[in-house]
Amino acid sequence: MTVNIANAVAAYTRSNGGGGSQGIGPRSADPGKSFADLVSEAAQGAIDAGRQSERVSALGIAGKAELNDVVAAVNNAEVTLQTVLSIRDRVIQAYQDIVRMPI
Repeated sequence: MTVNIANAVAAYTRSNGGGGSQGIGPRSADPGKSFADLVSEAAQGAIDAGRQSERVSALGIAGKAELNDVVAAVNNAEVTLQTVLSIRDRVIQAYQDIVRMPI
């Protein structure tokens, strides 16, 4: 398969909203957000998922929630926890790599 670079650039320009723009714009609506804000929001989302799982589990024990809802909420909390642990492990590994760098 042969790719014509000019056609690829034209397709990218069309999908980017026309052209004439300089560079790529910010991903978030608030370009002033810091990395700490991003991490804080992600941590709050993980905490909220855990709390939601606890609420739905309590409703399930009381007989006020469907089993499917309980399983979905617990599964969501488990996936969120696994993601948080994976990110933590990667951050620790990155820190260790930085510490080992020669100065």
